[in-house]
Amino acid sequence: MASTPRILIVDDDAIITHVLSTMLQKRGYTIAGTAFSGEEAIMKSAELMPDLVMMDVNLSGAMDGMDAAHYIFQLFHCPLIFITGISDEKQLERAKYSQPYGIIFKPFTAIEISTNVDLAIYNHSNRPGAPEQYPAGDPKKIMELLEAILIMDKRGRIIFFNPYAAWLLDLPANRILMKHWRDVLMLINEQTEEPLKDPVTDAANQMAGIFHDSNTAMVTTTSKRRKVKVSVRPVLDTRGKFLAVFMSIKEKSPKPYS
Repeated sequence: MASTPRILIVDDDAIITHVLSTMLQKRGYTIAGTAFSGEEAIMKSAELMPDLVMMDVNLSGAMDGMDAAHYIFQLFHCPLIFITGISDEKQLERAKYSQPYGIIFKPFTAIEISTNVDLAIYNHSNRPGAPEQYPAGDPKKIMELLEAILIMDKRGRIIFFNPYAAWLLDLPANRILMKHWRDVLMLINEQTEEPLKDPVTDAANQMAGIFHDSNTAMVTTTSKRRKVKVSVRPVLDTRGKFLAVFMSIKEKSPKPYS
């Protein structure tokens, strides 16, 4: 028996979220979760790997729905449907980059929701030539890795981090997400004590991998210090364009993780 499709709803309006949840559950779908901002949606998409994301275009927070949808589709290959109350063609033009399976305009009806969701899930499951490799790695494996994984946008802001990164940085999620990476950690030369040249900017500008192995240490905002190996590389989207920067931080002498 096929499993029930799981849907992530992203909207900063609790009433809309409730209405959508009710409509979808009556149709037999499972609500995998809800998110209220674009940045939260990226994190939950990696954690939950839903069969479909229903995303409001205009969201409160540091990232709008269109930018979040682009990262979600490109990084995790989750299919998306946009929900919007706007009809500005220039704004909606941005929607194509996240390759949505539809756009539903508010106010919507139950039949509009169910029809679009049915079609999106069916079409995505039968999509020819779907990429088998994730550009930043398999999300399920990343969430379980015993090394810190951070993904930054072109401005150096952290748009995703795995559980081990939160533990290693010794910070709550709201002190990491959408913060510039240098606001949550410092990479230094262990012998000279000098900060390393910004590897995130270098990776993005040079479109090449940056590695720091010997004499490298990470210092957290809570003054914890660890010897580490650091790997930084650009992540490209399906068009071969710059998408994000991927950073891996591995301790040389790891402490127990729990």
